[in-house]
Amino acid sequence: MQTNCKTCPFKTKATSMLCDCSLESLTNNHLELKLKKGDSIIKQGMYSTNVVFLRTGLAKIHLAGPYTEQIVKMVNAPSYLGLPTTFGSKINQYSVTAVSDVEVCFIDLEVFQTILDENKEFTREIIQEFCKNELEYFHRCANRTQKLIRGNMADALLEFADNIFKTDTFILPLSQAELANLIDTSRESVSRVLSEFDKDGIVRINGKSIEILNKKSLQLISQNG
Repeated sequence: MQTNCKTCPFKTKATSMLCDCSLESLTNNHLELKLKKGDSIIKQGMYSTNVVFLRTGLAKIHLAGPYTEQIVKMVNAPSYLGLPTTFGSKINQYSVTAVSDVEVCFIDLEVFQTILDENKEFTREIIQEFCKNELEYFHRCANRTQKLIRGNMADALLEFADNIFKTDTFILPLSQAELANLIDTSRESVSRVLSEFDKDGIVRINGKSIEILNKKSLQLISQNG
């Protein structure tokens, strides 16, 4: 049974601005799927006829480079995925993979474009989110190249705590190799820095469980790079 978009509890701020007619159109032109951790949501280079809405769960955006895949960022629900395809080429420019079990809605691309044309406030919110993401990406790129490993690791842990899980105790959703990819370092360096943070009493690590004990110290490491 399809969820009625008007009463969906996972609506974004943009979607909440849509009129009943547009919400009905979304309801009638989307497919809901439950995917497992590790499942592909979007594949780079593939022709797309859908915009994807991440209803629940966590995903990673990654891009194929000349030699290896690069994890660009983590995305938590609710969030639209694949929007560059909506405004530009219909070829997906990056891949998205589920990092946890997720629920997603595949929305017909032409229907979504029509809704953009007919709803100014909705379109404004989508563009503002685009701009916010672009600025965050610029800052992230500068940090990756100019900060030391400890600074980048602190940034990653604060991102998980403050923006993704919204708690200082969480299960690390990535392997150490994936975390190393995210902050542009080696798996060995990730293991070493996490051990240092644990030894210094900044975090407590138990397997993949992480508890931030001294957030102020972690923020200072982030600021000083």
